[in-house]
Amino acid sequence: MDAFPEALSNNQQRLKRSFDVVVSGIGILLSLPLQLLLLVLCSIDTRSFGLLSQTRIGQYGRRFRLWKFKSMRGVAASQDSITTANDPRITRLGRVLRKTKLDELPQLWNVLIGNMSLVGPRPDVPGYADQLKSDDRIILSVRPGITGPASIKFKDEEELLSKQSNPKQYNDEVIWPQKVKINKAYVENYRFKNDLMYVIKTILG
Repeated sequence: MDAFPEALSNNQQRLKRSFDVVVSGIGILLSLPLQLLLLVLCSIDTRSFGLLSQTRIGQYGRRFRLWKFKSMRGVAASQDSITTANDPRITRLGRVLRKTKLDELPQLWNVLIGNMSLVGPRPDVPGYADQLKSDDRIILSVRPGITGPASIKFKDEEELLSKQSNPKQYNDEVIWPQKVKINKAYVENYRFKNDLMYVIKTILG
């Protein structure tokens, strides 16, 4: 495996991981009834098992299975990375879940088992993060996150993409480069207090 530049010290990594385990564990316990309810509702709404598993690129370029509640009909294990707000496959319940980010609740399990973090760059499908070059590869030295500075900046990404004549091109040429820049700065200037701030901002919306 190719070498990846390391930005976080051992102490920073231990603190970050400890925070992930404690908060994700508490989050799972508190949200478990809601998660079970959403699993049933999404199964009924999409007429299929309500939990979706997707291959994503994680720390050091390793692939892992990301979980989320299914919000679209006719999608079993879609690898599409570009979805607009007006995608006709999104169900009525799915729109609510995607808007509130409740579809990502199962990723607390990803955090608990260690292939994601609460805060970090969002994990991409193969073909994006695993193609990073040179100094940009420092982004892959940390676990991908449920939230982070780029996720907060582009929280209305699906609405933004829906206004473009070529959503994929706009993502590849405008949004993706900005995300790389933001995520690189996050890793290079990592501070645990910033993680706390991003979590609070995400909860407050």
